[in-house]
Amino acid sequence: MANIIVLGAGLVGSVIAKDLTREHIVTSVDISQKNLDKLIGIKTICTDISNKQTLHEIIKNCDLIVGAVPGFMGYQMMKDVIEAGKNIVDISFYSEDPFSLDELSKEKGIVAVMDCGVAPGLGNIILGHHNNKMEVTNYECLVGGLPEKREWPYEYQSVFSPIDVIEEYIRPARFVQNSKIIIKEALSDTELIEFDEVGILESWNSDGLRSLIHTMPHIPNMIEKTLRYPGCVEYLKVLRESGFFSYDNIEINGTRIRPIDMTAKLLFPKWEMKEGDKDFTIMRIIIKGKMNGKKITYQYKLLDRYQNDTISMARTTGFTCNAVANLVLNRDYNKIGISPPEYLGEHFNFVKDYLSERGVNYKLTKI
Repeated sequence: MANIIVLGAGLVGSVIAKDLTREHIVTSVDISQKNLDKLIGIKTICTDISNKQTLHEIIKNCDLIVGAVPGFMGYQMMKDVIEAGKNIVDISFYSEDPFSLDELSKEKGIVAVMDCGVAPGLGNIILGHHNNKMEVTNYECLVGGLPEKREWPYEYQSVFSPIDVIEEYIRPARFVQNSKIIIKEALSDTELIEFDEVGILESWNSDGLRSLIHTMPHIPNMIEKTLRYPGCVEYLKVLRESGFFSYDNIEINGTRIRPIDMTAKLLFPKWEMKEGDKDFTIMRIIIKGKMNGKKITYQYKLLDRYQNDTISMARTTGFTCNAVANLVLNRDYNKIGISPPEYLGEHFNFVKDYLSERGVNYKLTKI
């Protein structure tokens, strides 16, 4: 039984903490007492972890840190944890380069696993697994988290912070085509795709490949696209092109504000998952290549729904993170430095079984 500190007690962080208490002693840390009050039977600390001295004092006696803070805090939080000499498994999706912390991690002798959610995260682990066993030529990941009930105007809800979500709509999308890195604007190359049990969804380019561009340069074709209900892209483009997602300050009645801050403030009540709201996570991964000289295709389909009073996106993200956290705690994974999830491909079966025990299952088809 290990002593674990979970930084962040939002919709995902709270699920992470509750799941880890099955086998470990868990302390949840958040700046919101409202969030912490929902964690019955778990030790909590209400404080601002952006203060490095405070953070170091809190984590000094723990065995592992799990990071579940908003993206804008993620990089600095991870750096502060590494400086404190603590192993960490993190789900934060931040714009800074995680590999810039690799040297520091190695100096401190720290295992630091980044991007450890569902996508990036689980998809990377699946690709890492196949990369160890075959010559991969194509990797395609389509993924999205959506509310079961479609409500105008957005037909969307999120377990993540609004600014983290908006970043996905403005960050240039990178993918690999014929061994060349292609950069297009976010929300580009929309397609309508039909999925069993769900119907038609809209896909578009997003910057989800992240570390794979650097760690899998030998794979000539890789792409990740986000899934939403049809019609989503058009209104997001209108908001983006009208300046609502801009970080540049504007002046209104003598006050300078960033449009993105105003937009996030307005959209949060619309996008927030409320008690009783149900969602689903859908992911389709297609991996093509050669094994023993023969062409082969693997297709993974995941459709996970709200269950046991737990939001699906929090389940799929949090349980993947916790599977890896246990691998690090047990020293089954002990690579020093920054590790993207694809490095854990050899532990795919452990992660798969951990998810399956919690009701997260996928269908695998071999062609």
